[in-house]
Amino acid sequence: QVQLVESGGGLVQAGGSLRLSCTASGRTFSGYTMGWFRQSPGKEREFVSAISWTGGTPNYQDSVKGRFTMSRDNAKNTVYLQMNSLKPEDTAVYYCAAHFRLAGTPSQDYLYRYWGQGTQVTVSS
Repeated sequence: QVQLVESGGGLVQAGGSLRLSCTASGRTFSGYTMGWFRQSPGKEREFVSAISWTGGTPNYQDSVKGRFTMSRDNAKNTVYLQMNSLKPEDTAVYYCAAHFRLAGTPSQDYLYRYWGQGTQVTVSS
């Protein structure tokens, strides 16, 4: 069992930046593939980014490539999502997800077992 807590959301103007953090409980964080997803009102939850438990290059949704950077710090049990050049369409609740030793960096939300409570990101135009 792992518990995930997101932080770092808020209100920012278009073109601005935010850094989201997701801190996990437990001693086996390094064994978890981690993902970021988001959901806007009236829309389905969508994939943002994922990073494998083995490290390597994160996977990104096309619309955030070049603007968002996902990273992990296993010593701190934390993953980050650095979001730059934010757009109003990035407005959503952002969720952190985890699954132990999940292969690759999948974008399907149903593959992730553990979820955080979400943090709101609002980008004003």
